[in-house]
Amino acid sequence: MSLRNKVTLIGRTGKDVEIVKFENGKLAKVSLATTDHYTNALGEKVEETQWHSLSAGGKLADIMEKYVEKGKEIAVEGKVIYRTYDDKDGVKRYITEIRVEELVLLGGK
Repeated sequence: MSLRNKVTLIGRTGKDVEIVKFENGKLAKVSLATTDHYTNALGEKVEETQWHSLSAGGKLADIMEKYVEKGKEIAVEGKVIYRTYDDKDGVKRYITEIRVEELVLLGGK
C-alpha cells in the first residue's frame, strides 16, 4: 500500500453520475460535496463546502452507474490526478480530479 498519493472523502453527490463510454470500457464521473464546520475569529459558526470531481472505471463505474444518484452519501478512497487539455479556443485548461479506487455506499439521500 502506497501512502504517497492517497485521499479519503465522505460527502454527497451533487448530480447524477455521468457515464462516458469508450471502445474498451466506460468511465463514471460525478461531483462530490464535502462540508466542514468551524468557528471563525469572531465566534461565528461557519460552514464551508468544497466540491471534488470524481472519476471511476471498470466495475466501480458499473456500481456508480447503478447505485449512485444525486444527493447520495458516499465514501471514496483514491488518488489525486492532474490533467490538462486545450479547449476549442486553444486555451490550456487544468483539471484536478479524484480517481476512485474504493467506494462505500452510505446513507440515503
